[in-house]
Amino acid sequence: MNPPNDNQARQQLDEAFRYAFLLDWGTRIGLGVLLLSFAAYMFGLLPPHVPLDQLPSVWTLPVDAFLQTTGTPTGWGWLTLAHKGDLSNLIGISLLAGCSLPPLLGLIPLYLKQRDPVYAGICALIVVVLVLAASGFLTGGH
Repeated sequence: MNPPNDNQARQQLDEAFRYAFLLDWGTRIGLGVLLLSFAAYMFGLLPPHVPLDQLPSVWTLPVDAFLQTTGTPTGWGWLTLAHKGDLSNLIGISLLAGCSLPPLLGLIPLYLKQRDPVYAGICALIVVVLVLAASGFLTGGH
């Protein structure tokens, strides 16, 4: 195997920099949203979905009973309650969980410009798998 030449090394640095830059900003944004939503909940700027005085009585319930008693939706249904203090933190968690998508999407045009359709295809397939997994489409109704 031949050592990489200067052009290959520069391309690898460009790929690594683009991925790291986008991942860094995605992580910063996710953590910022997480901290802001926590602060908004703690200082009462966002009302909770489940009142604090009701929490001790519902914490001990099985999941199905908890969901029914509190009216908390499952799956992506939490988005309808994202304005509630106790569920707003899921916005930051979702951003952190999905922060690898922009870097992968950012690599696809770079690989296509370098005429490397295999790596571009691998990135696209990873994005498809991540989006399918997050969608809940593959859960079989569970």
